[in-house]
Amino acid sequence: MHQHCHGQISVMESQRKRYAAPSSGEDSSGERGLLHTWKGYSCSVTPERVLLSRPVLQAALGTRHGVLLVEGGQVYSFGEFPWKQSQVSEVGPLKPVLESALSGQRVVAVAAGNFHSGAVTEDGGVHMWGENSFGQCGLSSLTVVPNPTPVAVLDPDTSPPHTIRVLELACGEQHSLALSAQHEVWAWGSGCQLGLVTTIFPVWKPQKVEHLAGRHVLQVACGAFHSLALVRCLPPQEARRPLPDKCGQCNQLLYTMTDKEDHVIISDSHYCPLGVELLDDGEARLEPGRSPPLRLQSSPSEPLSSHTSASAPGLHPSITDHTGYERRRTVAQNGEVLTTTDSDISAAGTDSGRTVGGVGGAGSQNSPYPDDQAVKEYLKKLSDTSLAEETAKMTIARASFQPPADSLDLLTSDLLPGVMPVTTSSALNSLVSSCASAVAERVVSTCEALSLKKRINCYNPGVGGVAGAPGGVPGGFPGGPAEERVRLEESMQGKKSCSTGDIREEEAEGLSRRLSLPGLLSQVSPRLLRRASRPKVRAVPLTPVGGLPEAGELLPSLQTEVWSWGRGEEGQLGHGDNLPRLQPLCIKCLSSKEVVLVAAGAHHSLALTAQSQVFSWGSNSSGQLGHMACPTTIPRLAKLSEGIRVWDVGAGAQHTLLLADGDCYQPILYYSGQQVREAAQDAPQDQTEGYSYTQQPVLLPFCMNLGYVSGVFAGGQSCVALADRNVTGFIASLHELAAAERKFYCKLSSVKNHILRPLLDLESLGTALGPASTVLLQSLARCYSRLCHLTGQHSASLTANLRRRREVKSLVMLEHASIFLDTYNEYCCSVGNFLVMGGFHALAKPSLDFFGKCPELLQRLAESSEENIPLSDLLVALFYLPMRHLHEYGRLLLKLGTCFEVSSVDYQQLQDGCSKFEALALHLKRRRKEAEYTYQFWKSFPGKMTDSLRKPPRRLICESSNKALTLQNSGRFSVNWFILFNDALVHAQGVVPYKSLFSTHHVFPLATLWVEPIPEENTDLYGLKVISPEETFTLLACSSMEKAKWLRSINQAVDQAMSGAGQRAEPPISRTASYTFYKDSRLKEATYEGRWLAGKPNGRGMVKWLDGRIYTGTFKNGLEDGFGDYVMPSKTLNLNDHYQGHWKEGKMHGIGTYKYATGELYEGSFQDNMRHGHGMLRSGTLNSSSPSVFIGQWVHDKKTGYGVFDDITRGEKYMGMWQDDQRQGTGVIVTQFGLYYEGAFNNNKMQGTGVLLSEDNTTYEGEFSEDWTLNGKGVLTMANGDYFEGTFTGEWGSGLKVTGSFFKPNLYDSDGDKGRAVKLGRLAVRPEQKWRAVFEECWMRLGCEAPGQGENQRAWENIAVALTTSRRLHRDCPEMNLSQSHNITLESLEFNPQQHVGPVTMERYDRIRHYLIKACDTPLHPLGRLMETLVAVYRMTYVGVGANRRLLLQAVNEIMSYLARIFQLVRFLFPDLPEEGGVIPEPSSDPQDKKDSNCADTQLESPKPGRVVSSSSLLLPVLLPRLYPPLFTLYALEKEREDDVYWECVLRLNKQPDMALLAFLGVQHKFWPVSVPVLGERTEVVSSTKDACFASATETLQQISTTFTPSDKLQVIQLTFEEITKEVVSSLENSFLWSMDDLFPVFLYVVLRARIRNLGSEVSLIEDLMDPCVQHGEHGIMFTTLKACYYQIQHEKTT
Repeated sequence: MHQHCHGQISVMESQRKRYAAPSSGEDSSGERGLLHTWKGYSCSVTPERVLLSRPVLQAALGTRHGVLLVEGGQVYSFGEFPWKQSQVSEVGPLKPVLESALSGQRVVAVAAGNFHSGAVTEDGGVHMWGENSFGQCGLSSLTVVPNPTPVAVLDPDTSPPHTIRVLELACGEQHSLALSAQHEVWAWGSGCQLGLVTTIFPVWKPQKVEHLAGRHVLQVACGAFHSLALVRCLPPQEARRPLPDKCGQCNQLLYTMTDKEDHVIISDSHYCPLGVELLDDGEARLEPGRSPPLRLQSSPSEPLSSHTSASAPGLHPSITDHTGYERRRTVAQNGEVLTTTDSDISAAGTDSGRTVGGVGGAGSQNSPYPDDQAVKEYLKKLSDTSLAEETAKMTIARASFQPPADSLDLLTSDLLPGVMPVTTSSALNSLVSSCASAVAERVVSTCEALSLKKRINCYNPGVGGVAGAPGGVPGGFPGGPAEERVRLEESMQGKKSCSTGDIREEEAEGLSRRLSLPGLLSQVSPRLLRRASRPKVRAVPLTPVGGLPEAGELLPSLQTEVWSWGRGEEGQLGHGDNLPRLQPLCIKCLSSKEVVLVAAGAHHSLALTAQSQVFSWGSNSSGQLGHMACPTTIPRLAKLSEGIRVWDVGAGAQHTLLLADGDCYQPILYYSGQQVREAAQDAPQDQTEGYSYTQQPVLLPFCMNLGYVSGVFAGGQSCVALADRNVTGFIASLHELAAAERKFYCKLSSVKNHILRPLLDLESLGTALGPASTVLLQSLARCYSRLCHLTGQHSASLTANLRRRREVKSLVMLEHASIFLDTYNEYCCSVGNFLVMGGFHALAKPSLDFFGKCPELLQRLAESSEENIPLSDLLVALFYLPMRHLHEYGRLLLKLGTCFEVSSVDYQQLQDGCSKFEALALHLKRRRKEAEYTYQFWKSFPGKMTDSLRKPPRRLICESSNKALTLQNSGRFSVNWFILFNDALVHAQGVVPYKSLFSTHHVFPLATLWVEPIPEENTDLYGLKVISPEETFTLLACSSMEKAKWLRSINQAVDQAMSGAGQRAEPPISRTASYTFYKDSRLKEATYEGRWLAGKPNGRGMVKWLDGRIYTGTFKNGLEDGFGDYVMPSKTLNLNDHYQGHWKEGKMHGIGTYKYATGELYEGSFQDNMRHGHGMLRSGTLNSSSPSVFIGQWVHDKKTGYGVFDDITRGEKYMGMWQDDQRQGTGVIVTQFGLYYEGAFNNNKMQGTGVLLSEDNTTYEGEFSEDWTLNGKGVLTMANGDYFEGTFTGEWGSGLKVTGSFFKPNLYDSDGDKGRAVKLGRLAVRPEQKWRAVFEECWMRLGCEAPGQGENQRAWENIAVALTTSRRLHRDCPEMNLSQSHNITLESLEFNPQQHVGPVTMERYDRIRHYLIKACDTPLHPLGRLMETLVAVYRMTYVGVGANRRLLLQAVNEIMSYLARIFQLVRFLFPDLPEEGGVIPEPSSDPQDKKDSNCADTQLESPKPGRVVSSSSLLLPVLLPRLYPPLFTLYALEKEREDDVYWECVLRLNKQPDMALLAFLGVQHKFWPVSVPVLGERTEVVSSTKDACFASATETLQQISTTFTPSDKLQVIQLTFEEITKEVVSSLENSFLWSMDDLFPVFLYVVLRARIRNLGSEVSLIEDLMDPCVQHGEHGIMFTTLKACYYQIQHEKTT
């Protein structure tokens, strides 16, 4: 009865928003939301207009009152208000009063029950008022609630309980329901219509309806004593759980088969209790004294329902006693195992056991059931006594009445259409039908599999009971067996409703089954067996599950279910019986009907579908169901004229109001139900005298005068319509758009149900079409289904928009046009593909068999008026019909647009939408023409080539059968035919005399086809040059016009094949495409995917060869060129070789990394696919057989030139020359055991003159023949100076043979012989010979053939190119991405910092210096790359085994050599820079410049007229920090002994306090500090003070260990001297000059206190690498002082 909130999305999407008029303001608020009210349907009825200051958004009606929601969120009430004690308790309908208690709240939804009301506010709060005797207002302390009062809907499962946000309310007579934002249902009030698991009423606090938890509820509605919910279907994976084969409790089979002599009985009637046994004749009986098991019902995918069947005939119906125990019961239903407890069971007449087969004594004394008295007592628990009495009467009547079995069966089947008649007779069983339940279908296939006998008989779920008729239905009987409900529920739940028709089909099936005479076995139809056994062609669901994925939440769901619960005495629950349901149960027959709205009257229910049909069920006492069919306990279609599409419904006490589309798009109103006569209006409602009723809905004549009705509401005896006036046409256009979409959806559904579905079900379909076309038809069906579903969703969305918002911005087709465009595009494509492959032609024959020779239905649906049109053409026209609707979209959007100002946003949106749909309509029209043209072409095409060339998406553009195009230089007898498709150019060739004209053909994909016109000036030929990746040929046209036509056609086709647009006159010459080579020897059968330029791969791309090779990288002119990644499988090792690096002209060339399948790794230079230049090869891993590392020069894949080889297994490192992978020339070997060899190598062996030193300084100098093998003349010197001279043979370390003299020089003390110590490095490779390849590569990068030979300008260009290329490469590879600062640095390095030519000034010198620092920090710069490589080779040489003290001199010389060679590069880049030792004059007297020059590195130098340029001052600051660790290690090893002596002395002397140490070192008293600063305060120095004097100087000197370059270390020494001077001056308080005698002891003290561990190494490093120009200046003297201190400390004697 009562209000319902319209639509699935209107409330959910709209309630939190303002309901404003369209932005143009063309409809003032006075023309919107006008309210009209009336009662009945007689001709004299005139609706009354209710005047309000604001538009009404929603109305809700109770028995004698109503509630209105107006714009702005205010609420008005009208009618009778007995709950308003102190205020006016009655207001006329034309004078609504404002509910002032809600002022300040913005209400978004209202609801009205019989005598109470509710409102939902914007924040989801609930307010209730009115009658509260049954707790329906949710407030426990009051029987009436005079004014709107907040009701808390709290979730008790959370702690603390949090408030549930509510979207909408529904109210009945004694209960209320709320739909939460989580789409769950909450209930309060009294009665079984709450759906709560409780017997204690009233329920004061809102509680969740647990049976619907986890489901997405879209809408709720309340009748007087029943409830409805519209629920979104579960996703398929949840809904289709596999059904168990065995019972979960007793582990017996759920399905049994009994093989009889002439038939088989298959049953799913499984019961757990052991007392039930099947008898031979198919009956079953109960063991005496055993309780029958409970049988529960629910949707197959649902939580269990707690209802059991009514008792079997002959048993006293009663309720199982609840007290004292809880018993678990398990039952099987539809193959599922369900469990319940006795506490789940309530409601009279619904709970009892079940007798199978109807056997049992009429008055058995051993019946376990309570008697009638117990039933009545239990019923008193329910709040409604009248229901209890009525149900009790029915129960007793049924128990006392027991008709004969046969008559029972006939009665049952008459009353319950759609249910298979079942009897106790063993002979009669129902015929299996194709539309039977899921179990029956399963049975048919099982029977076939088991090769059963001639006949099969199938039990429907729930065999054995017989059904009684509902009381009060004409033609029924007053009592009877009460098993009907369970059986009917089972049959309804199991039934597979298909959407091809309505429930009437099920009636017809029931009728046909009733024609079988009792006692006879019906022969199973052979056609049925064929249908069951043949493979189904259709594997495509015609109702897409879940809708369009991209539509998401934008559009309402059509996959819905209707659930009902509460009292059912009038059949208002729709389950086929009159029994109450305590908990929600799905009305299965509505599950496939796409219900979008439900409404509940007092005792009847309505469901509105997306196809604008209305299903109704329940009480039909006044014809309110809109039909006169019986029984009214299941949903049936309301009887409306054809073409009437209903889109809103209202349900009152005994009437129904329908809002529909008629012939025009202005809505019309239909009324069915009670006629209210003027005289009887004040009569009590339950007196039916004076009322008449309708047999079917009648048109209300006044509806056209109301304007454009946007919604209808009903309640009590009243009707309400909300309407808008159409001022500028906006409202009319909106209605027209929605009506057009509803009409279109009905049309699409009709085609789907009456044409597409039957065609897909045809047996002959697979053979008629063949496998390929069958797949295309399935694809077409899928796309059609998607389009149909989208249209249905959209029509529901437009309808919801009409009901609530009526705004442009809420039109989904504007905001999300792409969803529609893509769906239409996809559909058109699938129809075209089917047409091209001759699908419609092939479909004609099976269609003819099905539709007959006069296909009027097809003609009507295809809207074709032509006579004798071929069936295939009719099918084509039918399936292309939806494209016309795009024009309709365009027209209606344009019409809407005219209602707005041209400058408005809405106008712009509508205009854009219109142009999109119109453009697509034109495009799809072209696509259809192309498909038809192509189909005609294939019909006439010579046969053999058709199979290979005919493809579904391929369309013909033009062909040269008219000899318009020929091949240049073709043979005299050859014939050439060119066919241009949308994806390829086909060249067919043949020779004239042969019968089959075209023997070969070649396909050129358009994406890799380039065509250019040949100029006509010189020749009279109209030529087109066609370029493909492997062929280039010339086509000759017969005329200039033909040439232009083909050129345009090919270019457009190419452009369309690439981008899908085809709008450009010429496709780009550079493009991205994929191609498989078939000729090219190098790339044969390889597939290239990437960029192309004029027929050649050019740019980034990927090639895949069939043997597994893959190249990914850049191409140039068809060859690999630039950076690329190459993977090559190794057949033997089952692993890949992997190269990553630079390529040139198809070969590896430049820097790269090659990972071999063997595990080796080469990093370095390549040339012509070979290792060439500088590179490093790592062989094996550390735990493999021969791990080693070589770094050095390669020539043509072999080690040649200088290189370092680290043999990790043997612990040896070779540093020397190589040739053809062998050690050849001079070299050095060091081992991990301290052996050192330098000398000649030949054929990979030590051969020739060499020097060998062992760890203890034993030295051999002479001839070698093998590794470590002495052979020939030589001198062997012992560590103590004794030596042998003569001829030596034998291997070092394993005994030597000596022929010669022994000398002991110590005996003679001859000074001349002390100089025998051997000088190392003479036989090693000279420093400038090392790493030449590294420097040559750097010169090459700068564009020089040899060092110093090249142009400066070209070098700078090469630098800029290298940096730009690297930046681009890093930009393309996200994993190599550069930071923004790095990018800026690279940009700055591209420019030469020399602004002008001329002598270098200090300013320019500093700029050059800063440039070099940045360049050397960037590996992408040639100098940075050089620096990185030098650091790598240096560390490779002098780390690990190479950390040998004897290599120190070579290490230092190598650094000096680096400096010299880098300086040569720098001078090449900056030619104005002076040579080594040159001077840059200091700037003139500007003090600022002086200050700048002091900041420079060389401010440490002694004052000079200018800056001396040297490689060390310029480059050491960049180079040395990187090389410092290995170098300093060598110094530490070399100075180890001296440093140990020094350190021992430092530790000893540092034990003394400051005064004692100063006195010991001879520091004069006047230099002794008197007081020292400690924590900011000066403290006097006493005899025990330690580490306090000259503390700042000591700390400064300690920094010498943290600096790298000699200049930095000298700077530290200078600062130390300054700190000493500062401290001394402060104590002497007058200026003085140091003498060395005074200064030395003080400095010695500071050095001791600084405790520098490796001072000897520091001193040696400074001495070796110090800039020569500072040796004789101030820094030189200071350094000499430090050196002297070091030696003094070593020899200091302490007493």
